[in-house]
Amino acid sequence: MEGFALAIRSTSAELPRGSSAAPDGLIVRHGLLLAGASPVAANLVASTFNILYNSLQIEPLLTDEQNARFQSCWQAFNLTVYPLAIACWAWPLWRMRDVHAALVRGEAVDADRLARVRRQVVNLPWRIFAVAATCWLLCAVVFPTSLARVGSPLDSAAVWHLITSFWTAGLIAVTHSFFAVELTSQRVLFPLFFRDCSPASVPGAAPLSVTTRGVLWALSAAVCPVVSLVLLLLVPQAQQSLPLFGLAVAGVAILYAVTTSWMMGKLVAKPIQALREASMRVARGDLDARVDLQRADDFGPLIERFNQMVAGLREREHLEQTFGRHVGREAARQILAQGDHLGGSELEVTVMFVDIRNFTAQAERRTPAEMIDALNIFFTAAVDTVERHGGLVNKFLGDGLMAIFGVGANRDLHADRAVTAARALFELLAASRDELARSGWPAMTIGIGVNTGQAVVGSIGSPRRREYTAIGDTVNVAARVEGLTKQLDRTLLITDATRKRLACGYPLERLPPQTLRGKSEPLPLFAVAPLAPGETAATFSLTESVANSFVEGSAPDLGSRDRVAAPPSPPAPPR
Repeated sequence: MEGFALAIRSTSAELPRGSSAAPDGLIVRHGLLLAGASPVAANLVASTFNILYNSLQIEPLLTDEQNARFQSCWQAFNLTVYPLAIACWAWPLWRMRDVHAALVRGEAVDADRLARVRRQVVNLPWRIFAVAATCWLLCAVVFPTSLARVGSPLDSAAVWHLITSFWTAGLIAVTHSFFAVELTSQRVLFPLFFRDCSPASVPGAAPLSVTTRGVLWALSAAVCPVVSLVLLLLVPQAQQSLPLFGLAVAGVAILYAVTTSWMMGKLVAKPIQALREASMRVARGDLDARVDLQRADDFGPLIERFNQMVAGLREREHLEQTFGRHVGREAARQILAQGDHLGGSELEVTVMFVDIRNFTAQAERRTPAEMIDALNIFFTAAVDTVERHGGLVNKFLGDGLMAIFGVGANRDLHADRAVTAARALFELLAASRDELARSGWPAMTIGIGVNTGQAVVGSIGSPRRREYTAIGDTVNVAARVEGLTKQLDRTLLITDATRKRLACGYPLERLPPQTLRGKSEPLPLFAVAPLAPGETAATFSLTESVANSFVEGSAPDLGSRDRVAAPPSPPAPPR
């Protein structure tokens, strides 16, 4: 077993699926030879144990004539049956050598031929199981039958010892041969033959299930030692030699049990550990996690589905990031959550329109490339500011943008978020003067209009082309209010509906009601004072008490917090 363990420890790591380069290295190039030699150690140790058992326990019980028959029988058996067994085991490995060599060189292989070889590779453990089990069963039949044909009667103790010898050596050798071939195939053959597919999906393959593997492990590690000792106890005259030899049999059985447990740990514990580590990486947000183990048993589909699941999460994340660059990350999440159907939900939201002033005049004096550079400087900072305050930039309007607050995870206090974000936009515009100057537009100015109310938010359009946006009178009013910023010579205007939903105090200036196009009644407006020198519009935050009172619906005393200035008095009539 030491030789087999050394071969396993020196094997190179599994190659990732989908690798197009032919694997190199001595281990992979001679994988068929290693797989063919992997059961030799188990059978040699079992045969050595069997020979010693026979010489120490069986031959003393035989007559001279029976001993002569016994010697000639095992010689004839070894010269006939073992060569046939080796040929039966080596023949499929010999036939697949051309495919193995082609794959090592990176050459293409006929699909049907490759499918047959893959099936044979997966079924290699069962082949050695059948070959080894047949040989040891023949031993249990041939030797007692041959001895019984000798003229002198066969001692019953010799028959029991023969059964004990072949049972102990044969069953342990068969199970260890199975595990040895399975482990070696996974290490040196699977990475080569299954670079672009999973061994668990090979038609006609019969991999060992976890349940069956547990049964074989129990036979090898538990049943064999117990049965061997029981058989020794049942042997007539066993008390003459049982203590010392029984301990020897128990020691051999325990050694095999430990070896079996080691191989079972490799076959079962390793994929479980790999899946656990990969799942923990995914839980930490690492979507590059992958289990690169090639298994044909029950773990194969599990590993394949896990990798597919992580790939799906990675694709979804990539889609969300890519999609979010065009519609905003929050909008992308809402679209993916909504699914493929059109429509939306009626929500109370706060809508903000931002307009870059004097855009037409600037476009006349500058090249399109210069305009794009300046717009990108502002829009990059604006998107970050809006999203930091819980809003989403719904669309770019060429010379401005539309943002919505109150959608997605940040639905509370949307009016405050919008007003705070609007004031922050002026702050970032001032901070970007140098960068804007390098793009040729140092004096960029903006006007902002904000309104709060009900709107339908969702996917609108046709099944072939749709847009995630907000529709309703609230949106129209916000656009009209933004258009009044030039007329009223104010940079930030909000409606009375927005003012009533504010939970924090802002320096407001009450303006005369304004008549909007399409509206029958004048609309009260308020101008939000610009930032004072040294004042900073920090990222939106509220104290817990104010936030709770607002969410619970208790109307805050806005008058005590909003510093509302009276509208300017009309000029005195001429005398």
